[in-house]
Amino acid sequence: MLGCRGRTGAAAPFLALTGIVLVAGCASGSRPLRTSLQPPAYVVAEINVTKLSEYRTYASAAFPIIGKYGGRFLARGGTVVPVEGAAPVGRVMIIAFPSLAQAKAFEDSPEYNAIVPLRRSSAESRLFIVQGSADAAASAP
Repeated sequence: MLGCRGRTGAAAPFLALTGIVLVAGCASGSRPLRTSLQPPAYVVAEINVTKLSEYRTYASAAFPIIGKYGGRFLARGGTVVPVEGAAPVGRVMIIAFPSLAQAKAFEDSPEYNAIVPLRRSSAESRLFIVQGSADAAASAP
């Protein structure tokens, strides 16, 4: 059954909108169930801002475009704890998309590519897309 699964396994109502599940009435600790067999994808970015004012202009323009393609921030400039190897120099951002196709559509979109020069002139960046697993808990290490 689609909906929301909590610790007891009970389902709650949901609204589906263009493949994104909007959960209503889930208990604390619940997680939405996926409505698609496509695994999610994540845009991972390491960003060292060199011109803050210009970068803010880029970020303001990027947010609505990210949302248009189904993206949502999982991490955005929080504390980074190095475990092994060199730590990123600047900020780290992780943006989740419903699928690899959606992440690529965002990265390749004309509206995003129109603002990419702003990011490039205001920051040093390393970006990549990682395809998630449709069922990470079931996949072998």
